[in-house]
This record gives sequence, C-alpha cells and structure tokens, in this order.
Amino acid sequence: MNFRTVFSSLAFAAVIILSGCSGSSSNTTGWEYNESDNGGFSINDRFDGMEAGPGLVFVEGGTFTMGRVEEDFYKDWNNIPRQVTVQSFYIDENEVTNVDYREYLYWLKRVFDYDYYPEIYNSARPDTLVWRDKLSYNEAMVENYFRYPAYNFYPVVGVSWIQAMKYCSWRTDRVNEQILIDEGIFNEFPDQQDADHFNTEVYLYKPGEYTQQNRKGLRDNNPNSAYGKEGRPVRLEDGILLPKYRLPTEAEWEYAAYGNIGARKYNRVVEGNKYTWSGGSMRNPDKNERGNMLANFKRGRGDYMGLGGWLNDQAQYTMQVKFYPPNDFGLYDMAGNVAEWVLDVYRPLSPEDMTDLNPFRGNQFTAFDKDYQGIGALEVLQEPQYDDDSTIARLPGELPVRPVTEEENLNRRNYKYSDYRDYLDGDKESSIYYDQEVPEGDALMYDYAQTTLIGNTSRVYKGGSWKDRAYWLSPGTRRHLEEDQATDYIGFRCAMDKLGFQNADEEREEDPEPPKRDKFERYRYN
Repeated sequence: MNFRTVFSSLAFAAVIILSGCSGSSSNTTGWEYNESDNGGFSINDRFDGMEAGPGLVFVEGGTFTMGRVEEDFYKDWNNIPRQVTVQSFYIDENEVTNVDYREYLYWLKRVFDYDYYPEIYNSARPDTLVWRDKLSYNEAMVENYFRYPAYNFYPVVGVSWIQAMKYCSWRTDRVNEQILIDEGIFNEFPDQQDADHFNTEVYLYKPGEYTQQNRKGLRDNNPNSAYGKEGRPVRLEDGILLPKYRLPTEAEWEYAAYGNIGARKYNRVVEGNKYTWSGGSMRNPDKNERGNMLANFKRGRGDYMGLGGWLNDQAQYTMQVKFYPPNDFGLYDMAGNVAEWVLDVYRPLSPEDMTDLNPFRGNQFTAFDKDYQGIGALEVLQEPQYDDDSTIARLPGELPVRPVTEEENLNRRNYKYSDYRDYLDGDKESSIYYDQEVPEGDALMYDYAQTTLIGNTSRVYKGGSWKDRAYWLSPGTRRHLEEDQATDYIGFRCAMDKLGFQNADEEREEDPEPPKRDKFERYRYN
C-alpha cells in the first residue's frame, strides 16, 4: 500500500465519521458523538493509527545503553555510558540527497520573488566551496557535486544545522499540502507567491486565513457552523495532517544507528552492536560479498577506497545512498558516507546530565506572537522575520513567534524560562558565580571563541563519514560544530514523532520471536 492510498483510506474514514455517521457515544455524558442534533461534538473514533510520511522508516523505541562502546582514546569523557529510553519515532531511510535538496531550492526560488527576497533563496544554498582544500585538487567536486546528475542520489553536504532545520520545516508543509490535495480537500496551486503559500501552522491555527487552494472541506456537525455547505478546514483532531519533520535527537539517532533489535533475545540485548551491524569487522561476511567494506570510510593514511582494480568501498568521497547494506531497522548509511546533524546542543557530559527518558539538550520554548506589529491578533508574516544575528527565522506566510516570558510562567513548576540550552551546564547555577550577581550578557562557564569552542550554538553531529577513520563509525562517538557552519563530510536526515501506540502494528504480541538477521545484500538505485 503506497503513501497516497494509506492517507486516502485514513481521510475517507475521517470524512465518514465527521459527516454525521454516529454510533459511538460519550462515557461521560452518554451523548452521541458526531451528531448535529445534540450539538455536534465530533471525534475521529475510527482512527486506526498514525502512518509514516514519505521516506520515513518506523523505529520502535525502547531502552538502551547510550554512549561509549569503544575505548575513549581521546579521553574526552564526553560519551559516558548511561541507560536511557527513547520513544518510538520515524526516521529517514537514507540521508537527504542532492536531488532532494535541489527540489527545496527550486520551490524557494519559484515561490519567493528573487528580486524582493534574494536572501531567502541564497541563505538556503549549500556551500559548495567546502570541497576546496589548500593542498588538494577538488574543483570537480566544487563545480559538479551538487548539481551534476551523476550525484543526484548522493547525500547533500555543505549544509549547516540551521539550513537543515529549515529544510525540515519546508518538507512538513509540502507533505501536508500534498495530503490535502490527495484527499480532495485542496486544489493544486502552482502559482503560490511570497506570503501566499501553504503553511501547516497557519492552516491549523488560523482557520479561514488560507483559502486559495480550498476545494471541499469536511462537513461540520456543529448546527451553528459558519462554514456552511463548503465544509470546514481540517483540524488537528481529524488525524489527517502529519506532525513536523525535524532533525532526530542525539539519543534517537544513536538508538536507530545501533539497530540492536536484531541482537535482542526477548527482553534483553545479547552481544550489542559495536557499529551499525553485528560483529566487530568492517567487512561483509556474506559469501557473495565477502571482503567488501560495509561502509565507506578512511581505512588509513592515504587510503580512501582501496586498490585500482579492486576499489573496495568504491567511493573516494561520498557514495550514493542505499549502496551499502542497511542495519536491522532498515536504515542506510548510519555509518560512513557522511556524518549527520542531530538536534542537540553539545555539552561534554551529555547525556549524563539529562533526563533518562527522551534525553535532549536544546529546548527553546516559544509561543505565537499574538501582538505582532501591535495589531493585537495573530498575523501572517508578510516579510521575513529575522533573529538577532540577521538569520532568517520565519518566512513570509508563516506565523510570527516569540520566546515565552518568565512573567507568563510564574505559576508553572516544570519550566519558567524560554531558553534551557545551558541548564545545569553553563547557566549561573552551575557555575562558580552561583551566589553572585552576574551582569546580564556576561559569559559564565562557556565563553565561546575566548576560552572554549563550546557554546549554546554548538550542535552535535554523529556518525563517521568518508573522511573519518573507523573509530567514528561507532554510533556512541560524538562531535560538535557551530550551527551556522558546514563541511564536506556532514549531511543530515529527518525524523518525526510517533504519536499514540509505540508498537508498529499497535497490537501487543505475547512473547514475540526475536527477528532474524538477513544476509547482507548490496542495494543500488535502478
């Protein structure tokens, strides 16, 4: 069953339910749901589970030992082993490719008038100059890697963490827009321009604001509905639109990379993986592929791909995705090819100092700015919204956001502030100045670019690349780079939350048999 068929079935069920098909009733009041005669409170009581978006693979979560499985010969002590749990989630089957990213750039240039907003397109372009080296000839890669069709399905590089996050946001909107088109709720609208384009948040939180593509809405069971025969917009409660695409957290990425589900024996892991495959060898044990490398990486000084006539990993730089065998979750290139950005802010002791359920450092809590430009109501941006450092934060046609304030959270116990990137590791309470008055804006523990290269804009990247030795292919290793920088060996893949049931089939199996590992097999695009 393909993506469109799945969502056609899902939305059809929602339409039937929300158009007056009654039968279920409230356990609280006894009133029937989806019934106009008693007020029309509607629910999707036949929702049969969230489906994965395009390109995503389901990863059933669980507990695992996050951190070092290799000797820490760098003596950084930045990946101390710790038992944590991650919830189930979806993650891209392979890294985002050049052709994927070119589709994004094409949309930006088509929708946003380049004469008025050249910074929107230009700020999203990958840095192709990352291939240059003062003592190496790489001009062919500078000029061709991103656009020449031979590299269509190679992972995109030269993309910063900030650029990767914006790609995730764009992908969310395009996928949800296509869902609405497939369900007959939207018409196709290729003439979108500037602020006049589909955005998921605007559609959900400002009903009636975006009407250009409307074709046929869902029937509203409210007898006083203002939508009439045209039908109402889709709501979050209908279960038709997908959650946001985003970067995976460090814990999610590491859990998915290990793929230890193949080493499970009922409720325990035996012989957990050192890399993303079983065993400690870098070579394929299958008799038809015996001796071939299981990833592309730097084998030693000056050895990037083996001998002429026997190019062992067959790639001097990156390799097309899906060329090497997948891990037990069905994920490709979690070792080798390119390292990958994850969501977290870097700290040396993470995840030791984080919560043991879905550990993550980097929370910056925001709210929609209902007083944007003093209008007093939630407005759609007509021009880009910029951060303090002139980085584009929001595009025209999106809702403006602001940090939450301490005043509006005075009575909260779980959080008060907007920015928790340096919580317990870099803030006043964790520094030697905890009992002193510190002028606002003064650096405390992490004085970036003065005494350290760690700060609140230092992001973690995981996995080894074509440029790395085998040590970095172990998922427990971790490194960091500034979020606005890019390299020739860092790419990314997207993830998405799994809502509701954490099992793949949403039914509990009694003592399921452990999965059996398939033999390694090479995969190529046809």
